[in-house]
Amino acid sequence: MGHWWYRNIVEPGKLPLLLCLLAFVLTFLATRTVTRLIRAGRGPFRNVSSGGVHIHHVVPGILLAVAGGFAAVAAPGQGAGKAAAGVVFGVGAGLVMDEFALVLHLQDVYWTEEGRRSVEMVVLTAAAVGVVLLGAVPLGVDEVGQAERADRASLVSTVAVNFLFVVAALAKGKYRLGVIGVLVPVVALVGAVRLARVDSPWARRLYRSERKRERAAARQARHDARWGGVRRRLEDWLGGTPRG
Repeated sequence: MGHWWYRNIVEPGKLPLLLCLLAFVLTFLATRTVTRLIRAGRGPFRNVSSGGVHIHHVVPGILLAVAGGFAAVAAPGQGAGKAAAGVVFGVGAGLVMDEFALVLHLQDVYWTEEGRRSVEMVVLTAAAVGVVLLGAVPLGVDEVGQAERADRASLVSTVAVNFLFVVAALAKGKYRLGVIGVLVPVVALVGAVRLARVDSPWARRLYRSERKRERAAARQARHDARWGGVRRRLEDWLGGTPRG
């Protein structure tokens, strides 16, 4: 175990990233626990206000993320300074992403259906960083051999093709597949070749026939019926049940 730890985490300089990811996940879980206690009226926790203005935790999150980001850039090498900066950035990012939906909608949607976007983005972010931690390089560069790396045309074409897969997956409304596909190209390929969701930009522009739209709607309904309930239960468990 010690040999694996040194070879895969310490030697490649991934310890700051690991600490950052742990801080990000633990901050999100702690924040959701506190907000759920506040919502239920339990414990000593209360909302923070100043001059009649409710201070959302995205505010200290932004400050911590900015401070941690600048400190990480300024810290030399892979020492304790960079690791500490990674932790600070992870805490700040966790606070910010927990209120991602608020930033997106520019209104307090924390306990609404729209607020589920925050939980989705936290899970996606943690998954993407975890894949990077395991050694994946964006857009399939890690799958290119040494000889192909020396050939610039081969490298550029590999990155370009995988980038197109990611764009197609996102345009088809397969946002989770598109994000993960940045690091695992075969995932983006799956999203690129499947039928688009009916409310996606791809479907609105290219699915002009009624038959194609009906097929897409039927596929989407089957997918949501199979996985929608599982996803909602997971999101409720992680982030709490929306009101109404």
